[in-house]
Amino acid sequence: MLTLQNLTKRYPGTAAPAVSALNLTVAPGELFALLGPNGAGKTTTLNCLLGFVAPDSGRAVIDGLDVATEPLETKRRLAYIPEQVNLYGHFSGIENLAYFSELAGHRYADAELRRFLTDAGLQADAHERRVSGYSKGMRQKVGIAIALAKHAKVLLLDEPTSGLDPSASHEFSRLLRQLRDRDVAILMATHDLFRAKADADRVGIMRHGRLAHILTAEELAHTDLEKLYLETMHA
Repeated sequence: MLTLQNLTKRYPGTAAPAVSALNLTVAPGELFALLGPNGAGKTTTLNCLLGFVAPDSGRAVIDGLDVATEPLETKRRLAYIPEQVNLYGHFSGIENLAYFSELAGHRYADAELRRFLTDAGLQADAHERRVSGYSKGMRQKVGIAIALAKHAKVLLLDEPTSGLDPSASHEFSRLLRQLRDRDVAILMATHDLFRAKADADRVGIMRHGRLAHILTAEELAHTDLEKLYLETMHA
């Protein structure tokens, strides 16, 4: 569903590429957690998949379509939740959902919009409230509802649990499991080793634009992830 083939991106004035010959696949229903310090290349990888940044070489592919040659069609097939979900603060949750759904080519009745918000875990009494008064966790739930309404096949996440309390973080993990049950492929860039180990089917540790390690869920169960991560960063 999501494929990176020898993806390479170098920014002007830098000695080393931000991403170097990166190969990665994420299957439908799989959550791949991408770990690494700031500057490891995680956000550049996501930006190449979103079409915000053009790679110097290699390919980013969404559902069989090349992001570089099919930018609009690939965007229709994915959803993106950054660290701070960007919504219109003067709109309510349901108004934001209706607006972004229509941008993606989907128009829904009021009851259908409410069902998406409820499925995403947003309480009914918040549907009509202005988003400017939402917590970060509530904004993320609107983001999940947008992914559901778009029928997104791929979900890209950038530090989604940063700033969430343990209860909200646990709730967000539950929502991700719901999306995986719908065969959504999820790529999550994160610093949260605990949630990565608890939630991911595979974890990749990124260093200097390359994947230094990829571990399966079975391997993670027998690995001290924090120790491996620190050893990789200081290698």
